[in-house]
Amino acid sequence: MSPARGAAPDAPAPRALAVVPARLASTRLPRKMLLRASGRYLFEHTVLGVRRARTLARVVLATDAEEIAAAAAEVGIEALRTSAEHASGTDRVFEAYQQLIARGEGPFDVVLNVQGDEPEVEGESLDPLVRAFADPAVEVATLCTPLADPAAARDPSVVKVVRDRQGDALYFSRAPIPADAPQARPAADTSYRRHLGVYAFRPAALARFCALPRGTLEQRESLEQLRWLEAGRRMRVLETAEGPTGIDTPEHYQAFLARERARQDTNQPTTPPLHARSPA
Repeated sequence: MSPARGAAPDAPAPRALAVVPARLASTRLPRKMLLRASGRYLFEHTVLGVRRARTLARVVLATDAEEIAAAAAEVGIEALRTSAEHASGTDRVFEAYQQLIARGEGPFDVVLNVQGDEPEVEGESLDPLVRAFADPAVEVATLCTPLADPAAARDPSVVKVVRDRQGDALYFSRAPIPADAPQARPAADTSYRRHLGVYAFRPAALARFCALPRGTLEQRESLEQLRWLEAGRRMRVLETAEGPTGIDTPEHYQAFLARERARQDTNQPTTPPLHARSPA
């Protein structure tokens, strides 16, 4: 891979920490982090996927709940207890980072936030995100993937992003962006881009992000990444071929189970079929 734009050819690889925030409370799918019908906890799938990235020095879970911490210990995942008062996963990630630094661990050049309800995250997709920080101009980075389905583009639960020519975010929205004006000339690229809820920060940018007040657009769209743009900062958006779908509803989880069983049938034909179990 060629060096990132603005990076020296011999620039050392950034040292990266990945934090997977996992809170117990959830509205549309109660206690979803402890769902285990696949044979693994929901957060466990996510952590195992993140661990496959080659550019990460550490991967930890950050949770507000003793039940999740105990479940993580059961399956050999390091978990840090964090405050139950955090307004967002980013705040939880920052506290986990601060705990590690206070323990004398680090330094870390990049801190990743990978939500615990992303069980199909591919570690390989995180490596370019970390490598982007070889460019000193990058403070925050995230991912997107092409979205060709117009119906999905109209779905407010699917977050869309538009970028400038440098690959930095212009705007994130639950609305279909860009919109087609009446009599508009068809563009060569007619697909939308779906934002993937994975973020990477330089530590100073993470601290700055958590210190910023909530923005007007952030509150209107209920998208915390808009806080950074409203403050006049730039966010690099890298494109990946495909990305995970977060688990927010029972329907999302059932669809994930179907895909997981199909993968097991393909990759492990001798494995007995999984039997659904009640959530922990």
